[in-house]
Amino acid sequence: MTGLTIESHGGEESRAFIPAIARLRLEVFRDWPYLYDGDPEDEERHLGRYAACPDSVVALAFDGRAVVGASTALPLVHESDAVSGPFRALGIDPSPILYLGESVLLPGYRGQGIGVAFFERREAWARRLGLTRCAFCGVVRDPGDARQPPGWAPLDDFWRKRGYAPVPGLSAQFSWTEIGADHKTAKPMRFWIKDL
Repeated sequence: MTGLTIESHGGEESRAFIPAIARLRLEVFRDWPYLYDGDPEDEERHLGRYAACPDSVVALAFDGRAVVGASTALPLVHESDAVSGPFRALGIDPSPILYLGESVLLPGYRGQGIGVAFFERREAWARRLGLTRCAFCGVVRDPGDARQPPGWAPLDDFWRKRGYAPVPGLSAQFSWTEIGADHKTAKPMRFWIKDL
């Protein structure tokens, strides 16, 4: 990570970085597997949750002073029912869980350990809050989808190396507009959990 730095900002400190994180989300999530066609105002509204929650954290990767990657988290009890509800439905207590939100990194900066650093920063934050588990979700795509780029591989192995595992039956449906579509459609999401 020569020339790159990682910083963590909690709660209100993250507000100044919301526009940069929104731009990253719009750029990175346009690619497979999300194919997300987002709106800057919606992005900034969504990210405002982190600034409003004093127990949230945003880990940022900088090249100089340019934000090239970002990773977010907040206690699951502060997430919407769309996120926390599936845990409760399976009898999983959300109170000891830090929910790991988006993790976005520009392509030219991948493979340099930043993704690992993002997990380490957020897990350290969970421990600081006295939480004992971390969880996140990822979209599930049909492996036969013709839109999948040649040579693309899911991040499952990377997540397993970090100690995360999918929980059978723990899933949700999130909706967004895909590139080329004119309305939102529901996508299956799978949750992964790690005990700290």
